[in-house]
Amino acid sequence: MKRLTLSLFTAIFLLISFPRLVSGNPLNDEVKKQAVLTLKNKVLARAKWAMQQKPTTVTAASSSRSAGGVHDFFSEGDYWWPDPKNPDGPYIQRDGMTNPDNFVAHRLAMIRFSEIIGALASAYRLTGEEKYAKQAMVHLKAWFINEATLMNPHLKYAQAIKGRFTGRGIGIIDTIQLMEVAQGVLVMSKAMDVAVLKGVKDWFSEYLNWLMTHPYGKDELKAENNHGTCFTMQVASFAKLTGNQGLLDFCADRYKTVLLPNQMAIDGSFPRELARTKPYGYSVFNLDAMTTLCQILSTPKDNLWTFETSDGKSIRKGVAYFFPFVKDKSKWPLKPDVMYWENWPVAQPFLIFAAAAFEEQSWLQTWQKLDHEPKVEEVIRNLPLRNPLIWLN
Repeated sequence: MKRLTLSLFTAIFLLISFPRLVSGNPLNDEVKKQAVLTLKNKVLARAKWAMQQKPTTVTAASSSRSAGGVHDFFSEGDYWWPDPKNPDGPYIQRDGMTNPDNFVAHRLAMIRFSEIIGALASAYRLTGEEKYAKQAMVHLKAWFINEATLMNPHLKYAQAIKGRFTGRGIGIIDTIQLMEVAQGVLVMSKAMDVAVLKGVKDWFSEYLNWLMTHPYGKDELKAENNHGTCFTMQVASFAKLTGNQGLLDFCADRYKTVLLPNQMAIDGSFPRELARTKPYGYSVFNLDAMTTLCQILSTPKDNLWTFETSDGKSIRKGVAYFFPFVKDKSKWPLKPDVMYWENWPVAQPFLIFAAAAFEEQSWLQTWQKLDHEPKVEEVIRNLPLRNPLIWLN
């Protein structure tokens, strides 16, 4: 009886407390209801796990190949390997093939951090219980405030390549994992200590300044594929947390004038992603990022969900192009991805966001049937939005 009471309370609480607008678009009541019913039990189970976790930041592990210090995030380029002809020399590239011996401890720690904050924020939204925000603050202080354990607000040493680069602009994509941290803080902000909230916002403000001024950030901004999309997506997410309207406007304009018109073909596909050795995975990844930009940036006065270029490109066309291959992957017209082909798709965020924006039941139903708790590390890394309830507002 006690369990039933909690279930009914949770469902009722959500149905009356969720806003009727998602980024300026009317949210279909059925989409709202089904999202809650699909995720409620999973959210509470993940939050129970998150309540038991202790912080682990970048200071917990290090690599002798890093040019940075103990507080600096470090990762290595995924597709770079030792040269069989020169084992001690510079690494060589094998596109699409991940080197399992690369240093990934910082990346995994950040993913875990994102999972913890996302789970706690989702449970807070479901129940309104402040215990989840209090637990989140323990981790937020460790990553962003405590001098002994914090991460420096830059990414100078991400996706390094032995013998070639101590860091690269494309490494900025590693901090897509901080998006659900930023969004989780927004969701729980009313239950957080003022000093902690300020400390977190100050960190993200510093990181935004680095992103927009460092040569690595400038390079990544100009990337013509998913890296350019993900750079803009990160800036939009962090600018939303910090209240930086100038950067929010910049991101919306870039979506309309650069990302959508230059990356999407007339049929709704992404040619640069289709040309890679993992065309399916990269396509769905870029589509997730594009729809997330629409979700973050749309307002009643500037609705990116309904925006269309002069030649007819739109996010709805992108979703419509790729949806048949998510519903039935056997229809995919290209060769399978060279790695992780069997692990896609999962419950892609583009499905639930677009279902809400356009009131498309088939997109919602497909999202419901897919895996909401993937276990493969590569899939998790390329699925930075794993807690859609904290974004549906």
